[in-house]
Amino acid sequence: MSLLQFVNFFLMSFANDIDFNIPNVDLNAPIIEDVVSFIPEAPLLIIFGIILIAITIFIIFFLKKFIVNSVLGLAIWAVAVFILNIELPFIPSLVISIIIGPAGIGTMLLLNAFGLLLV
Repeated sequence: MSLLQFVNFFLMSFANDIDFNIPNVDLNAPIIEDVVSFIPEAPLLIIFGIILIAITIFIIFFLKKFIVNSVLGLAIWAVAVFILNIELPFIPSLVISIIIGPAGIGTMLLLNAFGLLLV
């Protein structure tokens, strides 16, 4: 018996145990009415929810590296400003850490070390 015959035999024996008949459903049953009553009447909410889900998927798949870079930059900025007490201009350094990430904070630390950064 070849592998193809074995797979065919296995699938056919598995499919013999499955009932492929669709049961008759009474559309006037109270269960169906309960399910239909939960469907929101405002299609704008459904559309808005679908748009939010699509935006989230876009952010997760396409902007994942940017988000990780921003979070790392923010964490390094917080350590530099609050734990190590390095004097950096608050708002500019915060914005640079979020947009550019660790490289931006590193640049600001180098500028601060050489005295080129006005605090």
